[in-house]
Amino acid sequence: MQEDAYKKLARKYDRQVEPAASRLRQAGLRICPPKDNERILDVGCGTGSQLAAYLRPGCKLTGIDVSPAMLEMARLKLGTNAELLLESGAKMSFADCVFDLVTVVLALHEMASEIRLQVLKECRRVLKPDGRILLVDFHYGPYPFPMGWIWKLFVLFMEAGAGREHFAHYTDFISRRGLDSLVKELGLSIQKRWVAPNGNAAIYLLSR
Repeated sequence: MQEDAYKKLARKYDRQVEPAASRLRQAGLRICPPKDNERILDVGCGTGSQLAAYLRPGCKLTGIDVSPAMLEMARLKLGTNAELLLESGAKMSFADCVFDLVTVVLALHEMASEIRLQVLKECRRVLKPDGRILLVDFHYGPYPFPMGWIWKLFVLFMEAGAGREHFAHYTDFISRRGLDSLVKELGLSIQKRWVAPNGNAAIYLLSR
């Protein structure tokens, strides 16, 4: 069994990362507001913060992650409000066309280059014909001085602190122009695209 890369980080993840990540989550909520009675999947759900933001009447929430430690934290946060499964986004167990909304938030940059597009193809497969995909991740700039570079240094510090392999995946993701190139390859319609004023993050809302 593969070692859990997030075993040591899981219990302190929200304290260290969520204060900054929550800003992007809020921007994502403005771009893709939650609706009642939707079936929602979060790929790479981590500690469950994204799913928690979409708690609405009648919604059925599902999260998947490859880290048992992260899922443990998500269960403490969400209780019985979400179904949480240990599985990879590159090969999901769900049937075709079952989710109204699929979210992938700050997860693609953590994956190896050969996995990212496969994950997005799986997201497309499990999406209903009238469904939406929300992608939130780091962006390749430009980074306006000074705040863009301050945030860039913060991101570099956090990514380097996550380990050599993690940092290599992040730098590869940025060198390949982040979400822009992945969305182009995926071939879905772009409903909305937003880039943070500091140039360090981007959000895409996609549909079939």
